[in-house]
Amino acid sequence: MGNPVNKVLFISSEIMPFLPESPIAKIGRFLPQGIQDRKRQIRAFMPRYGCINERKNQLHEVIRLSGMNIIIGDVDRTLVIKVASIVAARIQVYFIDNDDYFRRKQTSFDVDGKFFEDNGQRAIFFARGVLETVKKLRWSPDVIHCQGWISNLVPLYLKKVYNGDPIFAGSKVVTSLYNEISSESFAPAFKDNVLFGGVKPSDVSLLDNPTGINLAELAALYSDGVIFGAPDVDEGIVRFCEGLDIPTLPYDEKSVGDGSYIDEYDRFYQELR
Repeated sequence: MGNPVNKVLFISSEIMPFLPESPIAKIGRFLPQGIQDRKRQIRAFMPRYGCINERKNQLHEVIRLSGMNIIIGDVDRTLVIKVASIVAARIQVYFIDNDDYFRRKQTSFDVDGKFFEDNGQRAIFFARGVLETVKKLRWSPDVIHCQGWISNLVPLYLKKVYNGDPIFAGSKVVTSLYNEISSESFAPAFKDNVLFGGVKPSDVSLLDNPTGINLAELAALYSDGVIFGAPDVDEGIVRFCEGLDIPTLPYDEKSVGDGSYIDEYDRFYQELR
């Protein structure tokens, strides 16, 4: 075991109270608070979906962090960073925003239940937007914990694009896997759009068939540890993760119910160092 974990970056698809309660949103809300209560420094990020009421939640733009363009499919998209506080938890949450990707009122599916055609691009924008913002903050996390499908490209980019950046030089990445989009497929251009920096086609061969299952497996492939965040994670994903030479933490319904999972996760972070 190396140095202790003092700084944890949480990258979540959902956080209460900005989105309704769900397994991801609940952990997204209480895990950062619990880790902070254990004397760690934390930062938390999520997408700024259009269903989030900015006035009610007192979101405001952070001008010094906004304004960078992220190119996806030869198109420039402007990165906007907003922030709000969860006062009861003494936590600030940073929001990744862009009108093209996050203005719509739904999160991942349209009103008819169809998976958004540009969800792959949204995941690329979110992952790169978070990592570029952390660089601007000049805040070096010891552990980066990703949960929710829209964060699944973060491990790849950390290991293949930002691996030489001093901000992330000592960072270990943990991915929590759920069963949100196992039956969904991304647009055929997803794999090509993912290519960036040092990422080669061979690095993302799993996306030759761009499904939710293969995206989850890609996240696990480039992670230092995997947590199963739900009891119904696809069996193929579980087998894939068990075949990797990385630690895994099984789902424990009792600990999730009584909150003791926070200590389990904290121990898991420490073991990676």
